[in-house]
Amino acid sequence: MEHDSEPIRIPITDVFDLHSVPPRDVKPVIEEYLREAHRLGFKALRIIHGRGIGVQREIVRSALARLEFVADYRDAPAEAGGWGSTIVTLR
Repeated sequence: MEHDSEPIRIPITDVFDLHSVPPRDVKPVIEEYLREAHRLGFKALRIIHGRGIGVQREIVRSALARLEFVADYRDAPAEAGGWGSTIVTLR
């Protein structure tokens, strides 16, 4: 039985850890997460993408750059993940 078409429901909080998201799904999942967080009124988020070689970080940041309601994004402070996490400010 195929379950790939079933949407995965994730709770929308101010921290989103992408480690549980398959790499091929990161772009659509992060875009939908950001839209929903914005709709719910969040102003500050932390997206944990991990350090690795930076592929997930680039996917996340390319999505952030395209969304008009993203005011700013930057590496998290060292105690919150450093360059393995991105802090996002929403309008």
